[in-house]
Amino acid sequence: MNSLYPDLPTPPKLAKDTLRVTPLGGLGEVGRNMTVFEINGKLLIVDCGVLFPEEIQPGVDLILPDFSAISNRMDDVVGLVLTHGHEDHIGAVPYLLRLRRDIPIYGSRLTLAFLEPKLAEHRLRDTNLNVVAEGDTVQIGGFGCEFVAVNHSIPDALAVMIRTEAGNALVTGDFKMDQLPLDRRITDLRSFARLGEEGVDLFMVDSTNAEVPGFVTHEREIGPVISAVFGKAQGQLIVASFSSHVHRVQQVLDAAAEHGRKVAFVGRSMERNMRIAMELGYLNAPEGVIVSSREIENLPPRQRVYMATGSQGEPMAALARIANGTHKFISVGPEDTVILASSLIPGNENSVYRVINALMRLGTKVVHKGNAKVHVSGHAAAGELLYCYNVVQPKNVMPIHGEIRHLVANGRLAVQTGVPASRIALAEDGVVVDLANGQASVVGAVPCDYVYVDGGSIGEISESELHDRLVLGEEGFVSVFAVVDLEMGQVLAGPHITARGMAEDEAVFREVLPDVAEALAKAAAPGHVDAYSLQQAMRRALGRWVSRRLRRRPMIVPVVIEG
Repeated sequence: MNSLYPDLPTPPKLAKDTLRVTPLGGLGEVGRNMTVFEINGKLLIVDCGVLFPEEIQPGVDLILPDFSAISNRMDDVVGLVLTHGHEDHIGAVPYLLRLRRDIPIYGSRLTLAFLEPKLAEHRLRDTNLNVVAEGDTVQIGGFGCEFVAVNHSIPDALAVMIRTEAGNALVTGDFKMDQLPLDRRITDLRSFARLGEEGVDLFMVDSTNAEVPGFVTHEREIGPVISAVFGKAQGQLIVASFSSHVHRVQQVLDAAAEHGRKVAFVGRSMERNMRIAMELGYLNAPEGVIVSSREIENLPPRQRVYMATGSQGEPMAALARIANGTHKFISVGPEDTVILASSLIPGNENSVYRVINALMRLGTKVVHKGNAKVHVSGHAAAGELLYCYNVVQPKNVMPIHGEIRHLVANGRLAVQTGVPASRIALAEDGVVVDLANGQASVVGAVPCDYVYVDGGSIGEISESELHDRLVLGEEGFVSVFAVVDLEMGQVLAGPHITARGMAEDEAVFREVLPDVAEALAKAAAPGHVDAYSLQQAMRRALGRWVSRRLRRRPMIVPVVIEG
């Protein structure tokens, strides 16, 4: 059920020259960003990313946008625009291309370079990739797309102005307004102002930091802090960051060169992305600073820097394995220092603090955003958003990219700058917004569930199955087994009870065996009964006792075999 609009109907048939905007991910969560634009029978998709699972989703590898709203209309898709190369914006592209391989894809040079290895892993070759850059204007079906440079925590990020018969929509993607970025590529406010003068009918704005007052700290202020930590470190340094954060890696390489250290990349995605960034000129490595994992092992600890993945506490990433003592070649101790150079993504707090605690239990010094300025966000804070609203002066606003609290806060900022409250289109995943006659309005909703990737299965795991996994992990498992002559109504063997994942010894279940046996005998006595009714009789008797006596609610699996 949609929490903002619990009773929305199916959207009406789209009228001619009306722009329909349908978010299929990214509104109501931080991740799996994907928005579909439709006009006159044609669809344009902006971004197609993944969401990483939380602890309440055990066994899940990735969470995808729900493609079901457009799966039967893939021939109507004229293009996919990617705003930047982060996983939450490009990670689901290979899964979308399984529905139609030749969708034209538009993105910056670095964005597409980060995408290509993902496509190769999924054996998707001969795809239709088109490099665009700031200042480019491309006609994609009935959509005129102009690309604008924006600053983010990854190089080559783009906003996109989408011109249609219904009006113009300006999508910021993820952005901030750092005036001193490392690559000197600032958010192009001159173009924002020019587009505002032309007329922005719908401004779709990054909301992630809408609750944070003021302006985000400059990236340039992080370098000296990292260098100071390097200067004080006595042993090994392990720096954990996103595998796509080229600017942060640049600062680590510079600090390593300054303090006579060598850097080895740890983690397949980190190695691959930094190799791509160097080949394309986005990462400049001081000569001799980067070495292989094998070479760095021959250096004394005070000369080693490991640039690793796992800053969000991911259990299988390099940092978590280092903290748990299971990494194949990196171990840490009291002389070593770990730097977590990233923000906390909402929902990952427990995982991150678990890794921090494990490292500190080993005596390792841990430097993170909570105790040092080793990271700044890539998303505009409230002061920057106010600035943008005043520059663009949009007719309608649709907050995007964030949890509900972020979207609501962003809408309030727009109202403060003079946008009428009636022209703030607050939506979440699946909520459909139409732009017609200069007015953006919520008109309905489409199904938009989480689609879970679990090993080789895609979309086959349901919420009820995830609930079962949680029950198994938290409450345990009890099975009760019996052999019954269904025709005669006689119990031939059992019942036998087996428990797993329970604190109590199996012997405690001897107490309830007479009750279960009695319930089974009563249910079987008439004869000509079915196995299901006997299973339920055993389940009820056992469940009542477990709840009352053990104060637990384990998964109970009754089995009746016909004798």
